[in-house]
Amino acid sequence: MNRIDRVTAILIQLQSKKIVKAQEIASRFSISLRTVYRDIKTLEEAGVPIAGEAGVGYSIMEGYRLPPVMFTKEEAIAFLTAEKMVEKLTDTSSSRHYREAMYKIKAVLRYTEKEMLEDMESYIEVVENPYLPVKENNSIHLQTILKSIATKEILDIGYFANHTQQYSNREVEPVGIFYQGNYWYMIAYCRLRKDYRNFRTDRISYINLSDRHFEKQHPSLKSFLTKISKEKEMFTIVIRVDKPVLHYFGDQKYYNGFVSQKEVDGKMEMTFVTASLMGFAKFYLLFGEYADIIIPPGLKELVKKNLDAISKKLSAS
Repeated sequence: MNRIDRVTAILIQLQSKKIVKAQEIASRFSISLRTVYRDIKTLEEAGVPIAGEAGVGYSIMEGYRLPPVMFTKEEAIAFLTAEKMVEKLTDTSSSRHYREAMYKIKAVLRYTEKEMLEDMESYIEVVENPYLPVKENNSIHLQTILKSIATKEILDIGYFANHTQQYSNREVEPVGIFYQGNYWYMIAYCRLRKDYRNFRTDRISYINLSDRHFEKQHPSLKSFLTKISKEKEMFTIVIRVDKPVLHYFGDQKYYNGFVSQKEVDGKMEMTFVTASLMGFAKFYLLFGEYADIIIPPGLKELVKKNLDAISKKLSAS
């Protein structure tokens, strides 16, 4: 990237948020802090009203705006790709808001870019995974949750807990949302349990903003996700599989923690990392006659228990 393009990109970055730290700019463009200071001075000399404070960062005077910025073809295609993902991976409300935003983005594109996007639209699709359960058309309440986070407004929800098979009414203070394994989750402080809880959003039967606000400063979403990952005991599994059956695995191997594979003695040695040995034992039964368990020994015992239970069930029927 030449210097003119970089200085222009820095100006756009400064307009994207209230405060931008020099280190953020340096990291984005892989340049030194000295170069950042020089580029900021160039913008100031061009008449851009930039305020800078040591240890805080840079900001642009309120009310200063550039005319609409022209997007590159690559950026426009990235927006189109994101639109396809939002449509499939979020809910109706979020998808509608993104479409409205896309109209505004397309409005500032040149005619050639608009035509290009119309042509490209038929070449990008997000297809649902056939190995995962079909989602019901339930609302996942993302916009309401995000509004609650932004305004610090207590949420009143009805929730069905799958592990206890019980329904309850809760008042919660949301911390954040995340997507994992085909579902959206909300981490929130539950006033009923007086602790933080993880809620799968499609199991929320109703959700209302309560018009009451919370003052508590909750830890960041990132800290909770780090804690969750550390609390799970992870198991490394190595199996050797007859190569002719590999194509039957499909995407199932990824949902069971697939890491890598290599050929050993004419078979494919596959390594998995999973939090559930029992879950992997049941997965193993799908192809066990064509595979050997290398490690851990405990997996063999779980598979034997599953087979014994199945054998007893069949004998009794």
